[in-house]
This record gives sequence, C-alpha cells and structure tokens, in this order.
Amino acid sequence: MSEELLIRHCAPTLAGLKTANMFTASFEDEAELRETVRRLNVRFSRKGLQIVPLRYRSGRALLYVYRPKKLARDLLHGAAVEILSAGGYQPENPGKCIACLRRKLRENDEFPHEIGLFLGYPPEDVSGFICNKADNCKCVGCWKVYGDEAAALKTFAKYKKCTAVYTEQYARGKSIERLIVAV
Repeated sequence: MSEELLIRHCAPTLAGLKTANMFTASFEDEAELRETVRRLNVRFSRKGLQIVPLRYRSGRALLYVYRPKKLARDLLHGAAVEILSAGGYQPENPGKCIACLRRKLRENDEFPHEIGLFLGYPPEDVSGFICNKADNCKCVGCWKVYGDEAAALKTFAKYKKCTAVYTEQYARGKSIERLIVAV
C-alpha cells in the first residue's frame, strides 16, 4: 500500500477535517499488509491517526483510516447513539464499535448502513439514508444528503480542495508525516 494511495483517499482525515476515510487496497501477502499497517500506525499514532484493516477478501483489504478522538465524540452524538444502539453497537466504547463493524463486514457482502457514522457523516443523513432506503435524498456528494444540503455542499467542496492540495504537495515532495495534522 502506497503513501500516495493514502493521500488520494484520505486527505481530509489526514488534514484533521474529517473523522475517517475508508478505501480498498490490493495486496499479495496478507501478513505483509498487516506489517505495513503496523509500521504506519507507529509512524502516525503520535499525530492522532490510526489505520485498521476492516476486511480481507480476494486479495483486497478494506482499510479504515480514522481519528480515534473524533470518532469517540461522533459516536456519542445523540442521534448516532440511537442508530448504533439499534444496530447492536455500544456507542460509549469506540473500540467495541469498530470490532462490531468488522464482524458485520466479514459476515455480509454489503456495507451496514450505519457505516456513515464511522466516517463522520451527519447522523441526520445516516438516519435519512436508512429510513428512505437510500432514495429521496436532496443531493449526492461524499454521501447522500437528507439534512442540511448547503452545509453538506460546503463540506464536499472543502474535502475536494483538501485532496487536491494534499495530492499536489505530496507530488512536490512533502512527506506524508508533514501533511498529517496533529489533532
């Protein structure tokens, strides 16, 4: 897994603008990928960033790059607590929530709808997605929006700009450590 892949898929999280990102990475040797993730976690943990493999399938790993402190705060949001509790999670324990999410991802081909809460999406949009069965949204960007469309559009633009800036800075030789904002 390359640092360029992390920049391309996770810039808003690296910048501290977003709670988390998720992406898939190809691998030939699962043990080697686990070791790469371990080494990255050693490098990035002092900046408040963590990487967790959520699922391995057919030479591809679903990787979760997140800010543990932001995730803990997000999961305790009132509406998030309701959604997570209904889904069998323990919102007061982010580690157990991630373990539950990993189990659900291993057992099912589809993503559980509450996964948006783990990515920092507004709970009202996650709830709207669940209640509307992914239909009737106001707009689509990084996620389907059911709540505050204007705020979501600003956020989408901010994430897009961040990714462009980080990609450019990395291409110019700035190290990933220098790009990760300590939170």
